[in-house]
Amino acid sequence: MKLTAGRMLSISPVWTDWTPVWTTSSGANTPSFGSNSTITARWAQSATTIFWRLDIVFGSTANFGGGSGSDNWRISAPAPAAAVIGECGYGEIQKAAAPGGYTNSAGTRQPLRIRLTTTTTFEFEMSGGNINAVSTATGAGLIDAVTPWAWDSGAALRAWGQYEAAA
Repeated sequence: MKLTAGRMLSISPVWTDWTPVWTTSSGANTPSFGSNSTITARWAQSATTIFWRLDIVFGSTANFGGGSGSDNWRISAPAPAAAVIGECGYGEIQKAAAPGGYTNSAGTRQPLRIRLTTTTTFEFEMSGGNINAVSTATGAGLIDAVTPWAWDSGAALRAWGQYEAAA
């Protein structure tokens, strides 16, 4: 096997930015990041593996969408996947201010499992309780405008993972 520049790039990927698009599973109740959310989205590809990470801190102008808890948030993937898969990463969400029933915002962080529900979009599933062992009042499931809480400025969604790229 010859060692070429192309071969070196395929085994030593370069991280690059991507601009995620925020939608919902129905396409209705569309959220928006607004003008002052902080979004860091980076990805790299090595052979057919996509590595990615996403860090969003919502600003005061973010619009979290609407719906009654059944219009799940979706974020565009950096590159098309080979297939829909039930798990392609992990992450966390955290509310900035204490939701009802909490004495403060500490412990409002929750773990996530990331799914590729289409070959081009991620959805985010709560995969455990709060880190302080307080049960989640609104239950578990895929996150949206009202699940697991009413989102606020300063709330965060952080995720990372990998998946197989489309051919």
